[in-house]
Amino acid sequence: MARQVLLFICFLSLGSALGQVSYSIPEEMSKGSLVGNIAQDLGLDLKRLKSGKARIYTGDSAEYIELNKDRGVLLIKERVDREALCGQTTPCALHLQIILENPMDFYSITIEITDVNDNAPSFEKGRISFRISESAILGSKFMLDPAIDPDVGINGLQSYILNPTDNFNLKFRNKPGDGQNVEMVLQRQLDREKQQNITLVLKAFDGGDPQLSGSIEIHIIVLDANDNAPIFTKSVYKATVTENAPKDTIVSTVRATDADEGINGKIEYSIANMQDNARHIFDINKESGQVSVVGKVDFEKARNYEIRVQASDHGGLTDSCKIIVDVIDINDNKPVIDIVSKTNVIAENSPFDKVVTMINVQDPDSGENGKVRCSINENIPFSLKSVKTNFFSLVTDSDLDREKYSYYNISVTCSDEGVPSLSSSITLSLQISDVNDNAPVFEKSSYDATVQENNTPGLSIFTVRAGDKDFDQNARVSYILEDSSVNGVPVSSLVSVSADSGVIHAVRSFDYEQIKDVQFRVKAQDGGSPPLSSNVSVKIIIQDQNDNAPQVLYPVQSGGSVVAEIVPRSADVGYLVTKVVAVDVDSGQNAWLSYKLQKATDRALFEVGLQNGEIRTVRQVTDKDAVKQRLTVVVEDNGQPSRSATVNVNVALADSFPEVLSEFTDFTHDKEYNDNLTFYLVLALAVVSFLFIVSIIAILSVKCYRWRRERMFYKSGANLPVIPYYPPLYADVGGTGTLQHVYNYDVCRTTDSRKSDLKFARPCSESIISLDTSGTQTLTHMQREKHNIEDQQKPPSADWRFTQNQRPGPSGAAATPEVAMGTGPWPNPPTEAEQLQALMAAANEVSEATNTLTPGTMGLSTRYSPQFTLQHVPDYRQNVYIPGSTATLTPNPQQPQQALPPPQASAAQPEPPKAAQTPASKKKSTKKDKK
Repeated sequence: MARQVLLFICFLSLGSALGQVSYSIPEEMSKGSLVGNIAQDLGLDLKRLKSGKARIYTGDSAEYIELNKDRGVLLIKERVDREALCGQTTPCALHLQIILENPMDFYSITIEITDVNDNAPSFEKGRISFRISESAILGSKFMLDPAIDPDVGINGLQSYILNPTDNFNLKFRNKPGDGQNVEMVLQRQLDREKQQNITLVLKAFDGGDPQLSGSIEIHIIVLDANDNAPIFTKSVYKATVTENAPKDTIVSTVRATDADEGINGKIEYSIANMQDNARHIFDINKESGQVSVVGKVDFEKARNYEIRVQASDHGGLTDSCKIIVDVIDINDNKPVIDIVSKTNVIAENSPFDKVVTMINVQDPDSGENGKVRCSINENIPFSLKSVKTNFFSLVTDSDLDREKYSYYNISVTCSDEGVPSLSSSITLSLQISDVNDNAPVFEKSSYDATVQENNTPGLSIFTVRAGDKDFDQNARVSYILEDSSVNGVPVSSLVSVSADSGVIHAVRSFDYEQIKDVQFRVKAQDGGSPPLSSNVSVKIIIQDQNDNAPQVLYPVQSGGSVVAEIVPRSADVGYLVTKVVAVDVDSGQNAWLSYKLQKATDRALFEVGLQNGEIRTVRQVTDKDAVKQRLTVVVEDNGQPSRSATVNVNVALADSFPEVLSEFTDFTHDKEYNDNLTFYLVLALAVVSFLFIVSIIAILSVKCYRWRRERMFYKSGANLPVIPYYPPLYADVGGTGTLQHVYNYDVCRTTDSRKSDLKFARPCSESIISLDTSGTQTLTHMQREKHNIEDQQKPPSADWRFTQNQRPGPSGAAATPEVAMGTGPWPNPPTEAEQLQALMAAANEVSEATNTLTPGTMGLSTRYSPQFTLQHVPDYRQNVYIPGSTATLTPNPQQPQQALPPPQASAAQPEPPKAAQTPASKKKSTKKDKK
């Protein structure tokens, strides 16, 4: 507490304080209670509190207050007990500082703790006993132990009440600086014979609200007469004691006298009404009155003590005095170094005078013993500056270079000016953080490497390495291939660089014949911000391999013709027949070629030059030598392993060209060519056979399917009803305009209709096709309209008939001169198809003759009433092809269907040609012929 008061006084005396705020709060406030809005009172922004890492510095004392940086307010951290914190000292205050960083600032805060009435007056003893002579004179005073109330001010001890007051009265004095005196005054003479023991109750009251009190019982034994009380020689004694004085050191001696003799004149000394902090430090000899040290005297806890001594005789008379003891300070405390704010890491490019650490040094001693000075070790780029009393800041005073010194151990030593001087020290560890101030450096100024051609893609060729003096991310080197091209090809398609290891890989297989070397640049870049980089030149030389066989340029090999060199039979020895010319695209010894004769019809007749490939005769040509000579020459390079090529040379030994031609016309193709041709012929035959078998299977399947359908239709088609269907898109064929929609018919065939040739086809044209009466003419739309206009009011002709060629008849039937057109019986009994054709023609006539039909109905001529019913009406939903006739009925879903032209138009026409036979009719006639 004394240190806090001293620190508070020091802060009040500073003129350089940046700011000071005072608050007043009652004691015993609950945790989290609001003390004050420090941000508003100091004029600070909440962002400044957060960015500056604001915090409270209280030194060694307990932390009762905490700072809420989000709200900028001070809150109660621990319950504050004013009595435990300050005792009887008033005013009681907490002194703390708010420290800010970046930049480093601090503010002084004073919080006064006001007292609340939380302590009732209490007595140290449970009972007070007195031995009073009955001869005690009126007005005799008897000192009572005062009550103790830790509260101060109005909440402290205010009054006493003594009950009963028959013999004694109470006298209470409370003077500032003189302490409390509570005395019991005799106001009526005691009479031992009437009352030997007297019991009183003393109550002590404070002035709080509500008022609290404490009581003690006073027991009085009335003695025989002792009419003289002890008297001290001084009412106040003064003494001094050295701090940390050893035990039993005599501080002072008090003396009192008593005029009585004997037992009534013997005096005993005792310490009464001692302060709490001195109760266990001093003691008195009850016989001699010597006050001595029994505990530890600490100047930093108390600078003076007040001791009250009481002298009493055996008659119960007493007197009191006061001893004031001053403590002399000695240099017994080392300076205490406390780190207020510390930066553990500082960048190497930090400016001068940047605050690294702020420390506070306290020495509880006083005077010269409490003055301190601080210093740091030498030859470091830092210095220690005094900000204000007992506050020091460690700042930079020169350039920092992490590459030289990555950290510093700074020793701070603080010593006081006492005799002997005491000192203390701390070591601050400061790490220097790296700044990206060094670019990567390659181990070599340039790199050269070789690689064999035909390498595998991804082959590791070699490694480039670069170092960076910086640290961590700033020293992390990444390798980048700079953009360039080699012979028009991007270098990135040839090589790649591993970003982490710097290993150069071949992206693809190199070909020496295309690229002799690859030159590019690799950049090394660190991971700093901004990044630093350097580059290096790299050259990769491609080494040739014997990967190309010699190529024969002459003689040219052709697969379809035979080329022969003609040698006259009169050729001399050494005659140049021809020269084999070959090249090798490799280089060096891989391209050195040699020529050898592998096989020949007559090896004794020819030789090949080893170096030049010239074929010459080695002897004279004779008549016995064959005209056809075949030589095989091997061209071989000098690589390891070597590669070779062969060439066939045909030589003709003849003096004339016809002789040569007759000999070489029977040359056959090579065996390999014949083998290939045979293979393809066999393959083609197999494919054709397979397709033929598949076709046969498909045709049989279709036939079976159709046969099954005909069987099903035959069984289920005997008694099927005919339901007419009238869709809304067929026009009135009669031309009357009453039938606004087209209509269709459902066709019901007989049980034997499967034997007829009836074909259904889907509509294939949007034009309306009508039939003329002759069955050979197709009218256009305009012509039909014309006929409709002319015949709109004409009644149907009762004599309208088919001509002989129009009538359906048996297959192969034709009109004869004996039968008139439009008359006569059927030549043969009609078949089902012929009957169906007649029915469809009748339906056309009926539709032509009907003038008053409505949609959904169908009118028939009375001419066909007995025989022609709705059951015989065909279905016009499909195109119908009628065997034996060239006419085709086609419905049009978009245009109304026109009526057929009147029969008179066709009566004048010549007889049409005989209807062509259908396949079905041919089959029927054939069956009949067989029968």
